[in-house]
Amino acid sequence: MMMRERAVWTKPALHELLRSELRGVRVIVVSNREPYIHRRGPGGIECIQPASGLTVALDPIMRASGGVWVAHGSGDADRLAVDARDHVAVPPEAPSYTLRRVWLSREMEERYYYGLANEGLWPLCHIAFHRPTFRLADWESYRRVNQIFAETVLEEADGEPALVFIQDYHFGLLPRLLKERNPDLTVAQFWHIPWPNRETFRAFPWKEELLDGLLGNDLLGFHLRYHCGNFLETVERGLEAMVDTEHSNVWRGGRLTRVRAFPISIDYAHHVEEAEGAAVRTHMELWHRELGRSHRFLGVGMDRADYTKGIPERLRAIDRLLETHAEYRGKLLFVQVAVPSRTHISGYERLNEEIVELAEEINAKWEREGWRPIRLYCRHLPQQELMALHRLSDFCMVTSLHDGMNLVAKEYVASRTDNEGVLVLSSFTGAARELTSALLVNPFSVDEVADAVHTALTMPEAERRLRMEKLRKAVREKNIFTWAGNIMRTLLDVEGLPGARPPAEAWTALPAN
Repeated sequence: MMMRERAVWTKPALHELLRSELRGVRVIVVSNREPYIHRRGPGGIECIQPASGLTVALDPIMRASGGVWVAHGSGDADRLAVDARDHVAVPPEAPSYTLRRVWLSREMEERYYYGLANEGLWPLCHIAFHRPTFRLADWESYRRVNQIFAETVLEEADGEPALVFIQDYHFGLLPRLLKERNPDLTVAQFWHIPWPNRETFRAFPWKEELLDGLLGNDLLGFHLRYHCGNFLETVERGLEAMVDTEHSNVWRGGRLTRVRAFPISIDYAHHVEEAEGAAVRTHMELWHRELGRSHRFLGVGMDRADYTKGIPERLRAIDRLLETHAEYRGKLLFVQVAVPSRTHISGYERLNEEIVELAEEINAKWEREGWRPIRLYCRHLPQQELMALHRLSDFCMVTSLHDGMNLVAKEYVASRTDNEGVLVLSSFTGAARELTSALLVNPFSVDEVADAVHTALTMPEAERRLRMEKLRKAVREKNIFTWAGNIMRTLLDVEGLPGARPPAEAWTALPAN
């Protein structure tokens, strides 16, 4: 049934849609990361909800449907919290759905997650000039983990029709494995990172198997239409399949996969509420004391320490700004939060070292009378502390070399309830398609980024406020519930999705497999 467009999706609106439309439909969500983790604490076992935009988006779906969320159990007390079927009811304070944990050996996790997914697919899909690593043992582990998750999902579905919603690049083979065993499943997947052009993807040694796995989906989502186009062209050149680029559909083996763009976002209303709260105001005062009063201008950058985020290039842009604009010497402070990530992968270790060394080098070059231009924090900071930095800053730099979306940019905008601040944003982020009132830059050009920071610091107040108002409107109207609602509505609007058939004239062009 067709449903009318919503101007702005909200959490209650999403919940109501699912409650009314999913009655009797079993919903199974699959992700590598679990929405709740049990760990040992000083007072015994505690259950925490990790900071995750994914959980924010999918939690309302699960609460409304009372479904099952299948994920890797990674907490040190996870096994103690489950029953004999590896189930635990969540959320702990008001259980409304089931978390089914999957157990992986340390070697399996090492090869499937850190190996194939993060040393292979991650750099392959992000055009950031970091060479991917492909090992047969990693691929075999990836295949095995996808099979383990398939067995778990099929067990939860118990041979009945169900809607399965798979998350990300860790499970590229899972859709086909599920469809082969239970054709009555409706399977959708969201690929949270970019999809590269077909020439780049040709480097992947097991490309046919991965593409075939993804075409087991009834609906495959990406952040951008550009990524959808790349995927369609990759399939057209790499597999025996009929690709309808005009309608963004693929027919393979008599089955249809719809390929659609669903830009992900944040919980705007909740973020605004927190940003205006007493806790953030307290952290603003604490940051004032921490950073001192020696600077007139404050810039911020907040990222995982990943080579796709362009942190060294960003620091070099600050260095170039100080070279070309002497008026900022002694007056500009740039705070970079670089959260360590995947640190036991050697490339990430080297990146962390490079960031620290570069910050020290720039500080040594420019320091004077107690002032140093770069303040580096290589640790995780709670969200409210980051919001406080957002609100104190004159500008925020999001200069990723390549990013599927980048939610830091949207979080900064949502934090600026005062309509102040300037966002300097890489044109190679998915967010740049929506946040067009930011100062868009080529992050590979140090001079261009430095010039953009100068523009941000000299921008007239009226222009600054107008740009931020437009940015905030974009994030408010395309929030995380827009993303989830549009995906679910697309699935609900398609009649007979699992058994859909191509036009009669297409059958002669389709392979038999």
